[in-house]
Amino acid sequence: MVLVVNIGNTNIRFGIFNTQNECINSWIVNTKPYKTSDELYINFNSTYHHYGINPKDIHKIVIGSVVPPLTQDVVTALSNLHNITPILVDRNTVSQIKHKSNQLGTDLYANCVAGHRLYKGNKIIIDFGTALTFTAISEKGEMIGVSIAPGIQTSLDALIRNTAQLSSIELKQTNTILGLNTEHCMQSGVVYGFLSMVEGMIQRIKKEINDESAFVIATGGLGGIFYPLTTLIGIYDQLHTIKGLYFLESERSFN
Repeated sequence: MVLVVNIGNTNIRFGIFNTQNECINSWIVNTKPYKTSDELYINFNSTYHHYGINPKDIHKIVIGSVVPPLTQDVVTALSNLHNITPILVDRNTVSQIKHKSNQLGTDLYANCVAGHRLYKGNKIIIDFGTALTFTAISEKGEMIGVSIAPGIQTSLDALIRNTAQLSSIELKQTNTILGLNTEHCMQSGVVYGFLSMVEGMIQRIKKEINDESAFVIATGGLGGIFYPLTTLIGIYDQLHTIKGLYFLESERSFN
């Protein structure tokens, strides 16, 4: 089996793939506060016991990261746990995707790889992560471009941190746009406010790439909240990025 690890700014997502290229198990741990390699070793080993995973069943480890200060500690912890040297993939890893950016994040690159591998035609991939990103790729696998906005939870945390009377809330759909208590008002403002932004961005991107039929894929932790609220998102797949990292390593090996 192959262990794939996506080190993000908020979470580290793990995925285990079988010989049929299926992700059969996935879980996340918090990225912050940053931990030492010893702490990560204990954390990872404890998680394996919880899910009944035998480290000896893993024969390959693939890591993609957008958090350079944490990458080596994760590599060290997994190397010690599995006695395997992990394979690091990034925007310079060869794949079917064509891009000209020297600043492309590994997560966005992986999103492109998975989008091109799994879906036909032009695609727009929305990642509801620490940042809210929109990535467009062509039918031929050319990365057309990216738009980055503040993430939903990031924006909410900033709102709470900079106001005296607003507290943490659960992000969820409300029955009405207008509310009469603070929690309802904040839930509505964040959920429907960002939904309007997402729908507007989808329409603008489709117009810019001149393709109203471009397929829209959503991923990221909060994507599941927004997917049921709009007809403009074709599919929600929380494992889209981790699949992209898996495909990226397999394409690297093939090339």
